[in-house]
Amino acid sequence: MTKMSTQRVLVTGAAGFLGSHLTDRLLELGHEVIGVDSLVTGSSDNISHLKTNPRFRLITADLAQGLPPELKHQSFDRIWHLASPASPVGYVKQQIITLKVNALATIELLELAEKCRARIFVASTSECYGDPLEHPQKESYWGNVNPVGMRSMYDESKRFMEAAAMVYHRERGVDTRIVRIFNTYGPRLAVDDGRVVVAFIKQALRGEPLTVQGDGSQTRSLCYVDDEIRGFLLLMESPDYHLPVNIGNPDEVSVMQIACEIRELCGSKSEILHTPLPPDDPRQRCPDITLAKQLLGWQPTISRRDGLLRTIEYYRRKLGISAAA
Repeated sequence: MTKMSTQRVLVTGAAGFLGSHLTDRLLELGHEVIGVDSLVTGSSDNISHLKTNPRFRLITADLAQGLPPELKHQSFDRIWHLASPASPVGYVKQQIITLKVNALATIELLELAEKCRARIFVASTSECYGDPLEHPQKESYWGNVNPVGMRSMYDESKRFMEAAAMVYHRERGVDTRIVRIFNTYGPRLAVDDGRVVVAFIKQALRGEPLTVQGDGSQTRSLCYVDDEIRGFLLLMESPDYHLPVNIGNPDEVSVMQIACEIRELCGSKSEILHTPLPPDDPRQRCPDITLAKQLLGWQPTISRRDGLLRTIEYYRRKLGISAAA
């Protein structure tokens, strides 16, 4: 990637999983970063290493209550909107906050981008495809989403986010970028996040049963966080393209296989315990990344084994479990 000129950057959700990794990378590139996070699902631990960095400042604020006053009159070159609960554990617990952050806060940030002529990146999701009837999922697929189901506060607010970004681009000329994020994993996911990788790692390291929902035949496509962030940066600095772009790993794998691989890599003897499937759980999830390859020259480079080993080591340290345990 060519070196970018120094930018003044706003990152919402800066203390979250993806937001903190993005913030690290932006600071490495020499940018000044203003982060915003409510710490509802994000964690101050994710950015504790940035406390003494003179080019980073965190504003603790809940975007569901509107933009913090100190942001409304500031100017930015780039706005990254990553704030939102992003796992079923988070968004089912914080349903109204999820709706407001993805809908109302998106509108406010689009208007801020218009005002200061910033380019804005909005983080959408593969959940826009719902339980897909097309496989793998291309950006042109409209999805199969339950608009009143137990995931609807997340799925539909992200679909609204995309619609809002396109409306502000078409009607007001706002320079927008839209990413659809597929299953991403790596260090800094909350231990109680509930998504399969961190759940299985925690259970395997503790010697607890690995809880596989359903028969485990449902599939996911796991992208390591470093690959995902590299895709974000390429998309933000891409040529004039405003429609959604899938960023994810097309290496599809069943949930049962993920459980077995993690158990092996952890050196665990945990048993597999099957539990009921949650409502509206997608049966298949796999991105078509043809557009990302053509537009950005991007594809994942970190193998699942390498990514899982890095992630396991992080949680081994975080949970205080020795390799001999």
